[in-house]
Amino acid sequence: MTAGPELKLAAVARAGFQDLSGARRGMAELAISLGSDVEPLIEAFALAADPDAALLRIRYLDETHPGLLGGLDGSSVRRLCLLVGASPALGDFFARNPGRLAEVLETGGRLVPPEAASRELLATVRHGGPRAVAEDGWTALRVRYRELLAEAMLYDLRCGRGEIAGAPEDAPEAFEAVAACLSGLAGAAVEAALELAVSALRSGAAGPPVAAERIDAVRIAVVAMGKCGAEELNVVSDVDVVFIAETRDPDVLDGDALHRIATRLASETMRGIHDPAIEPPLWQLDANLRPEGRHGPLVRTLGSMLAYYERWAKAWEFQALLKARPLAGDLDLGAEFVARTRDAVWSSSSREDFVGSVQRMRQRVTEHIADDELEVQLKLGPGGLRDIEFSAQLLQLVHGQYDDSIHQRGTLPALRALVEGGYVARGDGDRLAADYRLLRVLEHRLQLRELRRTAIMPTDDEGLRVLARASGLAATGPALLALWERTKREVRELHLKIFYAPLLAAVAALPEEELVLGSDEARARLHSIGFRDPDGAMRNLAALTRGTSRRARIQRNLMPVLLQWLAEGTDPDYGLLAFRRVSEANRETPWYLRLLRDGAGAAERLTRVLSCSRYAAELLESIPDAVAWLERDETLRPVPLQPLLEEMRSIASRRTTAEEAATALRAVHRREVLRLALGRVCGVITDRDVADGLDAAHTALLDALLSAVRGEAAAADGPAERIELALIGMGRYGGGELGFASDIDLIAVFRAPGGFAPEHASRAAVRTISELRRLVSDPRFPVDLDFDLRPEGKNGPLARSLDAYRAYYERWSVTWEAQALLRARPVAGDARLGRDFVALADEIRYPASFSEERTREVRRIKARVEAERLPQGAAPERHLKLGPGGISDVEWLLQLIQLREGAAHPQLRTVSTLAVLDAASELGLLDSEEAEQLRESWRFASRARSALKLWTGRASDSLPVDRTDLAGIAAILDMPTDRTFELEERWFGVSRRARAVFEREFFGYRDEDRFPRI
Repeated sequence: MTAGPELKLAAVARAGFQDLSGARRGMAELAISLGSDVEPLIEAFALAADPDAALLRIRYLDETHPGLLGGLDGSSVRRLCLLVGASPALGDFFARNPGRLAEVLETGGRLVPPEAASRELLATVRHGGPRAVAEDGWTALRVRYRELLAEAMLYDLRCGRGEIAGAPEDAPEAFEAVAACLSGLAGAAVEAALELAVSALRSGAAGPPVAAERIDAVRIAVVAMGKCGAEELNVVSDVDVVFIAETRDPDVLDGDALHRIATRLASETMRGIHDPAIEPPLWQLDANLRPEGRHGPLVRTLGSMLAYYERWAKAWEFQALLKARPLAGDLDLGAEFVARTRDAVWSSSSREDFVGSVQRMRQRVTEHIADDELEVQLKLGPGGLRDIEFSAQLLQLVHGQYDDSIHQRGTLPALRALVEGGYVARGDGDRLAADYRLLRVLEHRLQLRELRRTAIMPTDDEGLRVLARASGLAATGPALLALWERTKREVRELHLKIFYAPLLAAVAALPEEELVLGSDEARARLHSIGFRDPDGAMRNLAALTRGTSRRARIQRNLMPVLLQWLAEGTDPDYGLLAFRRVSEANRETPWYLRLLRDGAGAAERLTRVLSCSRYAAELLESIPDAVAWLERDETLRPVPLQPLLEEMRSIASRRTTAEEAATALRAVHRREVLRLALGRVCGVITDRDVADGLDAAHTALLDALLSAVRGEAAAADGPAERIELALIGMGRYGGGELGFASDIDLIAVFRAPGGFAPEHASRAAVRTISELRRLVSDPRFPVDLDFDLRPEGKNGPLARSLDAYRAYYERWSVTWEAQALLRARPVAGDARLGRDFVALADEIRYPASFSEERTREVRRIKARVEAERLPQGAAPERHLKLGPGGISDVEWLLQLIQLREGAAHPQLRTVSTLAVLDAASELGLLDSEEAEQLRESWRFASRARSALKLWTGRASDSLPVDRTDLAGIAAILDMPTDRTFELEERWFGVSRRARAVFEREFFGYRDEDRFPRI
């Protein structure tokens, strides 16, 4: 029979081919080879997801196995095109192993029951009498498995076309049965691989042979976890398992011998599934969910397993057990393990670390995904499969301790049980289940194509076109993409609605809601997402959402997503309370709720600020309209010094008294500090920006307030206005390196005009400074001026004349006072006097020579500081300022370099710590590696101190030990909040390296001095 008249290219295109000429030629040749007309062939290839790939494989089959396809009837040819067009990898498989192809096509596909799959695979590995061993057995097992897989996939594909009478009419409806079949196939494969492992150990094919009676004494159970345990396995997926062993006869086998033989059996079973061989591996048999993960023993006894889960297991390990079921081997032993861990699984939400475990479980799945893959991830991306599984599993764990009906392993059974139990509204549960089926069908079709594990949606037009044809969910690639985007949005919306909206119904008494949680269920749900005081949270929710006003309705609409964002913060309880306060303060502000509802990220930023920073939250409560700044990055950046000076001077000039001016100026100062706190917590600005902004805010406040005080004195004809007065910044303020936890260190200098009595000038200056200190003190926001770095410290006068400073430094000054002057710079008051003071300071802080005796004095003082100034009970290694390798070590070393070398090297004459460090490195006084180690420690300690102040609202110099406080610091520093040990290890590492540099360069220690050779 001939191929008939030549096909028109239009007909080839309508069938879905891309290479039209090549396809026309190839089908004509295939028709001749098969003795068939070409028209039925093109109709058959039109069923293929990828007709080009199908034609290529089928022609190869025909060429390598002549006569194989000639005996197929029309129905079998259509099924072959359907199967190979969706899975070119199965086409390659049948090219290697064509023996059962005709049988698979003739039956039209089927779902193989687990028992039948087990019989088939066991018969395969036992074929011919003696059991097959090693690679021969693995190959036979894998070939028969893939033949059964092909039957299941053909059934699935035909369901997607509505071809099977009495079966589901589309792929999503068939998904649950197909996934259960795949899970049964996996169990049967593991059972057969275990049989091969037993044979290999008996025969010595896998190491030293083991006597039959010793192997027979081993009871080994393979327990499935994850998707296989839930009976919702993918086409190609890791199969998560744990191995448990016991002895049948302690007299024959027990103890270490039992463990060794059981481990060999488990290892050989895994090899049979996933080690390279003539027939490629099936999938990964993954035992990493076992106790202690890959670092723990591969096999444990039942007693060892239960002891681990009773004493050492973390909350997430119980959650992993939620889907456990006996899979292969000794099913009774596996069932006993599952039964004896159920109580622990369903009580895990009461464990202390449950909330953190849930958060870690959520983060673990995305932390290793490339950024460019996240949005195309069917499984792990936003609105993906993991969102649905997470929603169902979290609700199960929260409510399952009270309700046995929701103790389900699978996601779809769990959703049905949650609906029936009243935990999820029926409409929402049905929509989420439908979305889950749709996404799983897409995942199956993606994996079926190459028989490899993947969940990445194609981004190219051809990939989308093939997937649309394979799934039957859309007619074209763009239509499939639009369907997927709608599904993702719906999943995200349903996740919020299902979990959070019922909380509002529970507290707001909304009769129109389909689902209303009881108080106990609402408390459990709040606790599960991180609220430590569910009762308090419910009171705050009630205050925000109760009632029928427009405001209450808007708050109810906003609250589900706000609750999620608050729960992602470090302290959701305080965040919700602060949100209530801010909302009440903005009650009469028309733009507030509109901003939260419509603002570009303002609501999410607000919840982050309130749940991650008490310092910012408390300030925001005093300036509630600052919420508006959160909408735009520009309004969260620091205002430069000059505009602030102009604003504050203008404010001060319009007030009749210094008291009135101080009230207004403090409000502006608070406003600017709040701006910086909001910008830092939201990640808009850096710590360098914070330092510049704080410097500008403090300087403008001091300048304007000093002018107001002196102006009021002049109006009263007092002497204060007739003297020159300047404020000199010291410490971190002088260095322009302020953080939120930094003091405002100052000294005051004055100069009286000629003929003015020195004692009168001194009293006037002291009065002015005292009044400045009083007026700058803010009852709503602590601002303290610290003058303790003045000569003679607290015992010395609050202000001195320039001549008095000169006389003191020439006659009485000690080395530490010269050292303190290294950070001195004028910040407010008379500029000319400030410059004159700096000229005086330069003579003291950059001496022409700095003797070895004075160097030893600096070292002695530093040693005293280390011995005496550390707070009692403080752990030195955790002290960010005074501890080994902390801020003090770095600054003292650099200041010693400045004292010794500053006169000779102008580059060292700077008040900035980091500028000195750079100069010292450039001059060769420190090598570049040492400089980098010092810089890293100083920066980290400075940032951590500032973050600690933002988190707690209190200044502290010690790295806390409390895990919540460490998580609060980590959140500000954009470090992982669930792995606070990384924060500690980072500090211990950078401080240890900085201390080593400090000891070498400051004290002159060398390793050989401390560890002399023997």
